Amino acid sequence: MADQAKLSRHNPYTNHVFHRVIISALVLLLSCTAATSDRQPPLISQLAKDPETSLYTISVKADKSPLLLDLAGSLVWSTCPPSSAHSTVPCESDTCAVAKQQPSHRCRYVDGGRFWENREPGPSWCACAARPLNPVTGQCSTGDLTSLTMKANTTNGTMELRPEESFAVVGACAPGRLLGSLPAGAAGVAGLSRRSLSLPSQLVAQRGFGRKFSLCLPAFATFGDTPVYLPTPERGFIDYTTSIPYTPLLTNPANAGGYYIPVKGISASWHGADAAAALPRGALDIDVLTGRGGIVLSTATPYTVMRPDVFRAFAKAFDHAIIRGKVSFMERVPATKPFELCYNGAFPMLKRTGLDMPYIKLELGDGATRNWTLFNDNYMVPVDGAMCVGILPMGPGGMPVDGEPAVVIGGKQLENNLLVFDLEKQVLGFSMLLSVQLSGCRSSYFFRN
Repeated sequence: MADQAKLSRHNPYTNHVFHRVIISALVLLLSCTAATSDRQPPLISQLAKDPETSLYTISVKADKSPLLLDLAGSLVWSTCPPSSAHSTVPCESDTCAVAKQQPSHRCRYVDGGRFWENREPGPSWCACAARPLNPVTGQCSTGDLTSLTMKANTTNGTMELRPEESFAVVGACAPGRLLGSLPAGAAGVAGLSRRSLSLPSQLVAQRGFGRKFSLCLPAFATFGDTPVYLPTPERGFIDYTTSIPYTPLLTNPANAGGYYIPVKGISASWHGADAAAALPRGALDIDVLTGRGGIVLSTATPYTVMRPDVFRAFAKAFDHAIIRGKVSFMERVPATKPFELCYNGAFPMLKRTGLDMPYIKLELGDGATRNWTLFNDNYMVPVDGAMCVGILPMGPGGMPVDGEPAVVIGGKQLENNLLVFDLEKQVLGFSMLLSVQLSGCRSSYFFRN
């Protein structure tokens, strides 16, 4: 037996067979439905915001190397050891068939897409390849599907944070060159889309804990059907998931994994001055034939980006609210790039909730229980003594998300906002800015210590 163990460690063919057995076991696990497995505890993982890129990472890998949080991402991917040292997925497997159905992005290949072409020859079976994408640079590569070891805390559904558990997911290997422009120390990307190989989808298949996940940027993420306890001034810690408004999630045929919401209009109001963005009917709708248009959420984009025609209408409405509001000493000042709308910064202070600034309202339709209002900290950015609106027009490179949406709602607008993605009901819960409610993501019971 000792000789056999020694052989398995040093014989390349035996190693490949061993890796194939391990990954096949993982594939079998992922193919099981929640109905055939015991319901396992929900998971909680801490997030962080990178000060240089204003993007968010999740420390869910077992070695704690962070992964960029990407709501639109269809895969989990990371840099990997050499091909001889990591497991692979057989190309004839069901998981490989799923990987081949992942969306084909328009992207520029690092290393010409040939990073793995010098793989050492193995046994007579093929390894499944995937195409990891860097959502910040738009670059991509070709790499093996493999097994990635993860680790996260569990919770029993009360205000108790349990010890970490280890688990494995199918992810793609990627070369180090694909990490360009990601937050410092990031080893890859954690895709959170509705696609089958995203992190939430794999965890649901493995753990049977409900098709839900939540984000509270920049503090934590939960996976599974679990309460989320945040403080309130009058009632102490309450489960916020039961008290926030919800809106339907829309499906875009050109970006089926993306999270789209039914925004019908945009307006700004301040001290009695209300101004609606003058948009043509249907300007924000999804074109059912081409998939263009619509309003999509993105954690891989620091600020909201609008199509030029939408931004012009929004900027005019916001200026109108500023100029005609009851505060007479406001004025527009030259903007600092990348911003377009900057003001003199002399906004009055509110008693408990920060600066007194216009409200930006996303007017929701299609069954939403309330409109989504953006308050001061969700869009204003201090720059050189001025206050700039963190909502930008589309640049020459186009929109930062596939499908040519009308608006991409970025991280600044999603921050300090409990977002509950209920994929069973296809709805999104949104708390809006928690600091206005004298609460906050960082004051969650889970991570209060």
